[in-house]
Amino acid sequence: METPANETRTASLPAHPGAATHAFFSVQEEAFQNLQRTANALMHPVSEMLRGVDLTPTQYNALRILRQVGEDGLPCREIGSRMITRDPDVTRLLDRLELRGLVIRSRDPRDRRVVRARATDEGVSLVNSLDDVMQRCHERQFGELDADELRSLNDMLERIRTMRGSDPA
Repeated sequence: METPANETRTASLPAHPGAATHAFFSVQEEAFQNLQRTANALMHPVSEMLRGVDLTPTQYNALRILRQVGEDGLPCREIGSRMITRDPDVTRLLDRLELRGLVIRSRDPRDRRVVRARATDEGVSLVNSLDDVMQRCHERQFGELDADELRSLNDMLERIRTMRGSDPA
């Protein structure tokens, strides 16, 4: 018999033998907490790897975005809207990257009110140098899932993120 999605749950099964059980008000709350714990567990090795090149995950994400758009760069507000985790202070984020010579900012010649940022050659090289190691990290993280399971996971996550406008992008 299938459990209704809004049914209150009194306990979940332990994640592993010896783990404590936790009370949840609903399967939605349990799913939410599992998603947060999983995201944190997946992010830890990425953060550690990026620490080795003196980047935060947010800085890496900004550089990846700028590498993707090429020489034209993007207005700062557009960078903020494309970020995985929203950084309320994109200006300071770009300040730190610019100080390291990884990003250049300039006024848009068509609209002087707009500041555009682009990755420097050094910034693109840094992100490129991380591609293989990042790919290996993701393969380790998701290696137990087959392609169909990964597609299904991606479909569910996108559906959750976009339903009822919960995706701020």
